[in-house]
Amino acid sequence: MQAAIRSFVSGGNVVKASLLQHLRVMNPAIQPSVFCTRSESTQSARMEEHGFESTTISDIMNAKGKSADGSWLWCTTDDTVYDAVKSMTQHNVGALVVVKPGEQQSLAGIITERDYLRKIIVQGRSSKSTKVGDIMTEENKLITVTPETKVLRAMQLMTDNRIRHIPVIKDTGMVGMVSIGDVVRAVVSEHREELDRLNAFIQGGY
Repeated sequence: MQAAIRSFVSGGNVVKASLLQHLRVMNPAIQPSVFCTRSESTQSARMEEHGFESTTISDIMNAKGKSADGSWLWCTTDDTVYDAVKSMTQHNVGALVVVKPGEQQSLAGIITERDYLRKIIVQGRSSKSTKVGDIMTEENKLITVTPETKVLRAMQLMTDNRIRHIPVIKDTGMVGMVSIGDVVRAVVSEHREELDRLNAFIQGGY
């Protein structure tokens, strides 16, 4: 998955560079920046302003809507692993936020399908008698982001640490969680939109 993401981003950059080269061939007057007109400079700035590099985790959460904003799926440290995995299956997700009993805003950790496989199945433990708190990744070991974190930075963190879910923290509380799928969709969408803008510019749409 991580290799595929890197390949996609790299490929998108190649296509974007190709379009820009095509733009220069069609309109040589804008090739040297010193000869750009005020209108052309404004158009280029507009494209850069809305480029993928400016997309943040907050943008992803806004796109996901209520499902990402304060209403994420969670369990407590006292729940059994069986119940946690059952909840994941019912909601078709790969991870749950773990909170302290009676404190939904107090992040204690995260439990993922990987935790279940490595710490229950492989070790031959019982999911019905093991508490979530015994196998979760604890809060002090979590990789987290903030709503202001750039999507490219979040992607790098997830790729470098080989994780598929990352909690979003604001001040001292958790405000949501994004997955590698959310990030990939944002990459695909932004590259498509940016290439569309470049094509429109080439065709005179700006």
